Amino acid sequence: MKLSLGFSPCPNDTFIFDALIHHKIDTEGLDFEVFFDDVETLNQKAFRGELDITKLSFHAFAHVYKQYALLDAGSALGFGVGPLLICKNENLIHNPEELTANLKVGIPGKYTTANFLLGIAFPHLVDKQEMIFSEIESALINNMIDVGLIIHENRFTYADKGLHKIVDLGSYWEQLTGCAIPLGGIVINRNLDREIQEKVNRLLRKSVEFAFANPKSGIDFIKEHAQEMSEEVMYKHIELYVNKYSIDLGIEGRKAIDVLFKLAIEKGLIQPIEHDLYLIP
Repeated sequence: MKLSLGFSPCPNDTFIFDALIHHKIDTEGLDFEVFFDDVETLNQKAFRGELDITKLSFHAFAHVYKQYALLDAGSALGFGVGPLLICKNENLIHNPEELTANLKVGIPGKYTTANFLLGIAFPHLVDKQEMIFSEIESALINNMIDVGLIIHENRFTYADKGLHKIVDLGSYWEQLTGCAIPLGGIVINRNLDREIQEKVNRLLRKSVEFAFANPKSGIDFIKEHAQEMSEEVMYKHIELYVNKYSIDLGIEGRKAIDVLFKLAIEKGLIQPIEHDLYLIP
């Protein structure tokens, strides 16, 4: 049986899925047609129900949970991994009160968890320009935007380009809740047979465990999709976003997701949840 599978070309995703799609583990009769897209494109595909299995932002998941169930394996949660709000104008670092509503903010997508957190922390910043996450730094440098919301490997590169951190929204979240920050997860279409859903969850967990046990096994695959990223940055990226929650959400991981949605509902960012979120109760 062949299933459609979407994930990003970022090192954390290629690290996680390498063993699964290249049959380094027993896939129990399943094959996968793979689509590589940035996270906001994956979010949009989930809204249209295009894929059987996909990575998506937890913000987007709040809008598609009736069609997709969250797998216990494959998620990106953690401490110290949050999006950063950055600027070119150093004055904003020392005077965050000057983050006024008239500032233009570059965001990596309306339905990214990064934008979700921005809405919780700075609800008055509403002049937003959506762009591919990798273009935000250059947009700041070229004065196309006033502040930028960066994710992924850009947290390792912005300072070298003369840009400055205003606030770490991950730290903001951790101080507010005491929870790990939920960034993205892997979901599966609820229309698939329950046996298939559970098999995919089991195989994905095995794929993550294989990657941890053989961290260099997928190096060529990871490099192939990592654009011009150095190997050092690639593995920093992986260490940041792939951890125990990627093997199994557990009680702590589920609590973090539940708190995220609870706060978002209170802020009016999403509608109340009326369905089980998780594949496995």
